[in-house]
Amino acid sequence: MANYQTPESKKQEFRKYLEKSGVIDAFTKVLVGLYEEPERPQNAVDYIKRYMGAPTGIDVEALKAECEQLRKDKADLEETVKSLNEQADA
Repeated sequence: MANYQTPESKKQEFRKYLEKSGVIDAFTKVLVGLYEEPERPQNAVDYIKRYMGAPTGIDVEALKAECEQLRKDKADLEETVKSLNEQADA
């Protein structure tokens, strides 16, 4: 039989998980820091990201494209090394 949970019990379980893992404390510290700022930042989300240690202003899509290109370059170089090794052994 399936274990059925009410929406309220799921919320309570998730809340306990957040408390146990320290997420609630971390968010509280961030929000207190934002509240105590003498001048409100233009972008509160960027403030929170910086406070939490996340880098800002990074183009994720460009990094993914660069990573894919580097993987292709690596495969090409590995093929070249393999070919040169075969030539050297002959």
